[in-house]
Amino acid sequence: MSSLHEECGVFGIFGTQTQDVAHTAYYGLFALQHRGQESCGIVVNDDGVFADHRDSGLVNDVFTPQTLESLGQGQMAVGHVRYSTTGGNERLNSQPIVVNHHKGRMALAHNGNLVNSYELRTELELQGSIFHTTSDTEVISYIITKERIHSGSIEEAVNKAIDKLEGAFSLVIMSPAKLIAVRDENGFRPLCYGVRDDGTYIVASETCALDAVGARYVRDIDPGEILVFSREGIQSIRDHCDKAPHKICIFEYLYFARPDSVIEGKSVHAARVAAGTCLAMEYPIQADVVIGVPDSGLDAALGYSRQTGIPYGIGFIKNKYIARTFIAPGQKAREDKVRIKLNVISETVRGKRVVLVDDSIVRGTTCARIVKLLREAGATEVHMMSSAPAFTNPCYYGTDIDSRENLIACRYSVDEIADVIGADSVGFLNIDHLNLLIGTAPGEGFCDGCFSGRYATAIPSDGDKNRFERKISSRE
Repeated sequence: MSSLHEECGVFGIFGTQTQDVAHTAYYGLFALQHRGQESCGIVVNDDGVFADHRDSGLVNDVFTPQTLESLGQGQMAVGHVRYSTTGGNERLNSQPIVVNHHKGRMALAHNGNLVNSYELRTELELQGSIFHTTSDTEVISYIITKERIHSGSIEEAVNKAIDKLEGAFSLVIMSPAKLIAVRDENGFRPLCYGVRDDGTYIVASETCALDAVGARYVRDIDPGEILVFSREGIQSIRDHCDKAPHKICIFEYLYFARPDSVIEGKSVHAARVAAGTCLAMEYPIQADVVIGVPDSGLDAALGYSRQTGIPYGIGFIKNKYIARTFIAPGQKAREDKVRIKLNVISETVRGKRVVLVDDSIVRGTTCARIVKLLREAGATEVHMMSSAPAFTNPCYYGTDIDSRENLIACRYSVDEIADVIGADSVGFLNIDHLNLLIGTAPGEGFCDGCFSGRYATAIPSDGDKNRFERKISSRE
């Protein structure tokens, strides 16, 4: 539990018959709530007439029965849950973004982060564009709209727009007659689609959202692919496929995705169990019980327990009504949330040597608090295991790992980290073992830039991943 900022989640529905797409989108977004808890939105399309509602807050707070009823029925819908990676958390930055244009309306939902947002926005502003938000999603919408002027179709405009976008983007775009799913050339962020028995197609960030609405998984959108759903059928545009190495974010498997999701044919649950198995082989510790930090540390703890034979125990009870700790806007607030979010089951740890498994150690403050809770509950030893390697670099593709000076692994050795967080020992997953989690060749098929410093794209020359928001804010 490392106070990391989450990704975003996107969801889309395409059908040929009028139906209650608003409620379907609601259930899909509810399944994706773990990917973003700052704001959410749904846009419903009824024969080209758009109805939308967006606001700050959780899905079940923003969408009351009355709100869903007001959206009406339709044939298509696009939904989004958000945590800000570029742009602030104000309500105006909630998605999907709706664009009104003489070529037709468009709704767009985005998961990812552009590395050239500032350059694109500056260029557009100098050409007369006026921005209403500080998110890079609006930049994408302007690029597509600009290309739409000289294109015969919206998918042609999207195809041209991709040439200008650098970084991570999984998009769901809705026009009056089409639903379009887009994934960047590297495939940093997941995106898949499925179909229900009635022929309705569903696009979502994760397969758990397909399950939630009764859709059968068909396949993942390929990196660089544009998939168009229309009354004429499904069209795959592959002009941008196979142009860049495949680089799915490995942290999707370690933390972001729900354990019941399958990403690119790989079970998230199985990947986390494998991480725990690797940890057990790297750090064989004499202990009495293995526990995990809910929720994303539980599967890895199970893997550690199975490999070592040390009994697995339930060490914490999680308050289900408290959002993930990264939602809290400041460090003091994050620490306050930890205090009320987790409670130790003393019976599990009292008088015992404990192996504590979590998904990562980022800044160290949350881990220190958890270790302290275990000490207070009577644990005689606490050995902290991270199912991710040590974070030593910022992420430019949508994860809020913003600067090296805030990363504990950049400031201290492993032994020093143990002292800082109050643990008897600390272990990190070996970066060379990441491929074992998803069955690829070493270093291939995934992005580990936040661990290794090896990035798949160009990064800002000044290394400032937040310069988009910082520079925009300084001149407004």
